[in-house]
Amino acid sequence: MATSGLMMAQDAPKLTDPEIASVAVVANQIDIDYGKVALKRSKNKEVTDFANRMIEDHSAVIDQAVALVTKLGVTPKDNAVSQSLMSQSKETLKKLNSVSKKDFDKTYIDNEVAYHEAVIGAVKNVLIPQAQNSELKDLLEAVLPALEAHLGHAIMAQSKISK
Repeated sequence: MATSGLMMAQDAPKLTDPEIASVAVVANQIDIDYGKVALKRSKNKEVTDFANRMIEDHSAVIDQAVALVTKLGVTPKDNAVSQSLMSQSKETLKKLNSVSKKDFDKTYIDNEVAYHEAVIGAVKNVLIPQAQNSELKDLLEAVLPALEAHLGHAIMAQSKISK
């Protein structure tokens, strides 16, 4: 569901720092949007706690990214990768909003696992290696442990949610 728009190193387009900033903001906003749907649709405490954490943490990353690009005088630049992410997120949001109540929690958490795996791969293999500005690279590297913690939390929640 969530992974095909995130690029792998071998076929990734060359991105400029403003484009990397856009991808980072879009990827974080997408997960905030998924979390908001989960808060509306789920009654499972594990799911709602996870969704609240995603909204809080990814909002903080966006704030950091906005502060950095403002400091650097860089305007995030829309690009094929961020557009692909947005397009796919529309499909995922449609699915999250239409899946049956009984299947929602599993669908949401399964998507979160896949999405975080894809984002971690893209950050490690594409965004960090292509970032030219050292402060942008530092921010991306600083966010990785949180993304990995989110993945671990999603996998743990996934193991508790019945099919």
